[in-house]
Amino acid sequence: MSTTLSSAVAATGTTATTLFEKLWRDHEVGLLPGGDSLIYIDRVFLHERTGSIALQSLESAGHSVRDPARVFCTMDHIVDTFPGRGDKTLMPSGTDFIVATRQAARASGVQLFDVNHVDQGIAHVISPEQGIALPGLTLVCPDSHTCSLGALGALAWGIGSSEAEHALATNTLRVRKPKTMRVTVTGTLAAGVTAKDLILYLISTHGADGGSGYAVEFAGSAIEALGLEARLTLCNMAVEFSAFTGLIAPDAVTQAYFEGRDHAPRGDDWKLAAEYWQTLRSDDGAQFDREIIIDASLIEPMVTWGTSPEHAVAITGRVPLMDSLAPAKAESAQKALEYQAIPAGQVMAELPIDAAFIGSCTNSRISDLRIAAEVLRGKKVAAGVSAVVVPGSRRVKRQAEAEGLDKIFIESGFEWRDSGCSMCFYAGGETFGPGKRVISSTNRNFEGRQGPGTRTHLASPATVAASAIAGFIRAAEAPASKAVESTQGEVIVEEGAA
Repeated sequence: MSTTLSSAVAATGTTATTLFEKLWRDHEVGLLPGGDSLIYIDRVFLHERTGSIALQSLESAGHSVRDPARVFCTMDHIVDTFPGRGDKTLMPSGTDFIVATRQAARASGVQLFDVNHVDQGIAHVISPEQGIALPGLTLVCPDSHTCSLGALGALAWGIGSSEAEHALATNTLRVRKPKTMRVTVTGTLAAGVTAKDLILYLISTHGADGGSGYAVEFAGSAIEALGLEARLTLCNMAVEFSAFTGLIAPDAVTQAYFEGRDHAPRGDDWKLAAEYWQTLRSDDGAQFDREIIIDASLIEPMVTWGTSPEHAVAITGRVPLMDSLAPAKAESAQKALEYQAIPAGQVMAELPIDAAFIGSCTNSRISDLRIAAEVLRGKKVAAGVSAVVVPGSRRVKRQAEAEGLDKIFIESGFEWRDSGCSMCFYAGGETFGPGKRVISSTNRNFEGRQGPGTRTHLASPATVAASAIAGFIRAAEAPASKAVESTQGEVIVEEGAA
């Protein structure tokens, strides 16, 4: 189709399609009775918490991995992150999971990033880092934060163990097609405001269920200005918005990131891939089932006060009063405040912390560590505050050490650990302990997420570092003094009106 004709068709809105529709169309094997689609799966990623279960169940059922070259497995969820670690973990049965996964992966012939493999790390960190996840591919993993990889222009989502078995055996999955939503962020994020603040703002203003039933494409000038790793942070938390996945159209930033990566195409294949990636964007005139537009300049550094990512406010703000919330929201908010042991109306910047954590698939990449280290440079963690930093992969760790970031963290009072999920959640048994109040760069703040009784406040790595120094919740830079109302500056076009 010529450019002129394409533009003309797009202008009519008759055949202009969204990025999500293109990815779906390119991987749809067929439409099944009942309305589901059979989708071709390019890559399957496993980890030690569910990997051995899926591989062993597959073998017990008399099936084998259809294409082992397309399957990858890492040790990230349960493995310890202490220096000198081995198969033993704080989790009582953790060693069993690790050993069983190693045996099953080797027997199946899939590539394994073992406990101390030179390229071991968190699945959602190492898959783009090595070019295993690429624009235009479909990738699934039994982990809900697989949506991170939509930042590349891939169609990626989390699945269950039984679905993993099906994908391993057939390279396909039966999936109900979600609706489409576009979140357009106009303008420019203020200095000190990050992708983490942006996604917390979106979830806090539209609810943790705001993206339910949708594949969400992030677009607009503020998104285009983000680096690739910041885009991964944004899409990582699409699942906290209840979205099927998050997506960002690949561009020159994306292409530059992947050139030369281990599993990325090379030579003529690279040229063909790059040409294809340029087509992966929503056409002018493409219709979305719902649109949200946000003015980036109104967003300040954010922090959560409760036990859901939607329980978030600007750091300069207060915990909302219960009578300001809808009855359904007030009940859960009151329960959250009781767990967090803080009152309604609490000034967030007056809240002391016991611990600080930088890590997880949300914020553990080299750019995150650089930002946090810059805040910490020449300063000390406040007395009485425990602080831990866990790189997302061994490559990230090596890069950070080559740049001297490890020394900055250690001299400030942070523990410098090995790569893994660590205190993103309690699967591996790592925790700061009951009753401890933690400022954390992770993605979930549910009750007990970081261990029984631990109280989690989600924020960006810059905020975590600044808070660790202050001993209280603090932004790294003073936010712009602009009015912040939950919906101010937004134009919301509801479903069916786009």
